[in-house]
Amino acid sequence: VWCHTNCGPDMSAANGGLVIFTANSNPSSRELGRRIAERLGVELGKVQVYQEANRETRVQIEESVRSKDVFIIQTVSKDVNTTIMELLIMVYACRTSCARNIIGVIPYFPYSKQCKMRKRGSIVSKLLASMMCKAGLTHLITMDLHQKEIQGFFNIPVDNLRASPFLLQYIQEEIPDYRNAVIVAKSPASAKRAQSFAERLRLGIAVIHGEAQDAESDLVDGRHSPPTVKNSGAIHPSLEIPLLIPKEKPPITVVGDVGGRIAIIVDDIIDDVDSFLAAAETLKERGAYKIFVMATHGILSSDAPQLIEESAIDEVVVTNTIPHEIQKLQCPKIKTVDISMILSEAIRRIHNGESMSYLFRNIGMDD
Repeated sequence: VWCHTNCGPDMSAANGGLVIFTANSNPSSRELGRRIAERLGVELGKVQVYQEANRETRVQIEESVRSKDVFIIQTVSKDVNTTIMELLIMVYACRTSCARNIIGVIPYFPYSKQCKMRKRGSIVSKLLASMMCKAGLTHLITMDLHQKEIQGFFNIPVDNLRASPFLLQYIQEEIPDYRNAVIVAKSPASAKRAQSFAERLRLGIAVIHGEAQDAESDLVDGRHSPPTVKNSGAIHPSLEIPLLIPKEKPPITVVGDVGGRIAIIVDDIIDDVDSFLAAAETLKERGAYKIFVMATHGILSSDAPQLIEESAIDEVVVTNTIPHEIQKLQCPKIKTVDISMILSEAIRRIHNGESMSYLFRNIGMDD
């Protein structure tokens, strides 16, 4: 049982003790769990998580969790659906073993990009939230949700921690002449995040607008039914729904001056790197002499590392919310910022019943 030093006469006994599990069968994904446990001065809980021959997931908890605060750390590996099943099965196993509280520590919330209605798709992150609550999760700690509104999909408390303080610290300490930098949003959608970074660092901002925009345009929002064909028989004759003119992307423009400056592109997720590469090319053409990319979640799937290595980007800085050791071997330009400290502090505060507001000091709505 771990007890924090200033908690008075044996608070741990009253509080039922703390157990930290990592629900991942992927060895590289367990690294973050080990770091957090080390910072808290506890051993990782004994559990077996593995795939059977028929690819079914099996979880066996090998110690008592009755009346304890169980924290389940789950980082998303390449096989995202297995990761989710491992988490759900472990949460359910803890619930049926009478754990007092089951807190999920999921730094990158999977399927978070599927949080809007697209044509006849579905809002998958809402489904995932319902599944986690149904399995028995009582609290969620996550980081930089793709959209803050995802918190509202849960009917349990959600702490959406921020990585921006760590990324800002990296800029100040590791980029020698960062005062000659400009913070860049690669599309108008990420302008708020860029503005928040720029205000913290007292720097200027630039926004790229045009061809190299994200696929997340308004064109794909909403269900495309009923069909847009005018059918006067179906509608009342006096009702004619005006048809919207389809959008056209203008040619690329950069709003803001990047000539002779360091350009720092900021975003929350870096996965498909095409839009980042296009932005880097544009910035180089406009006279930026060094290009950094800062993001919280470095998914970097398929051939992203090779593309970055061959591109105009000088450095990609991500946090360890998602394991990316293999990508780093393929691309030395990728640098990692460790955020285990804020996760372990969140765990400590929740376990001790302390306020979480300290972790959100100076965090604005747009961060």
